[in-house]
Amino acid sequence: MKLFLIVLAGLILEVFVWIGVGDLVGSMWYVFFWFVAAFFIGLNIIRKYSAGIMPQMQQMQSGQVSSDPAFTGNLPKIFAGFLLLIPGLISDVFAVLLLIPAVQKALQAVFMKTMMKRQQAMMNKMMGGMMGDMGGVTGAQGQNPFADLMRQMQDMQNQQGGQYRDSSIIDGEAHEVTPDAKKIEMKDVNK
Repeated sequence: MKLFLIVLAGLILEVFVWIGVGDLVGSMWYVFFWFVAAFFIGLNIIRKYSAGIMPQMQQMQSGQVSSDPAFTGNLPKIFAGFLLLIPGLISDVFAVLLLIPAVQKALQAVFMKTMMKRQQAMMNKMMGGMMGDMGGVTGAQGQNPFADLMRQMQDMQNQQGGQYRDSSIIDGEAHEVTPDAKKIEMKDVNK
């Protein structure tokens, strides 16, 4: 119910801003043409930055944090594109703010922090479930026997977060192969 009221208040505010800006510039047609231009700009931004992002989105839904900087760098831009698709001047102002690199860095930090907390909560829930399945077997002094493993996994994730990992690189060796070319002779063609 609260979300509905927030959306309704936002729509009413957008309409008042449209009318005010239309009166300020002299014609509502200018505002309409801006909405059309912003729609196509947003569509192009989404097309440009959303290529290849679905696998990372699926990982995020399963609770895994993608440390690919291309993924975390493109999310604010894609969200800005969606805001530009919405006809409204307030949403367009927020979209332009999201396209500022400093704002993007701040949002990336908040996003990664939130996702790390979510992943930690899922790990704690999984480890708690494993503890229940083991019949209450605990380590020394009643501690979680998986605490060291969880700490090591977190350290590995933190180390990977600082490095650039490109998921499109395949490591391997290349060898030049010369095919045995069979020479076509005229007698083979005339048969």
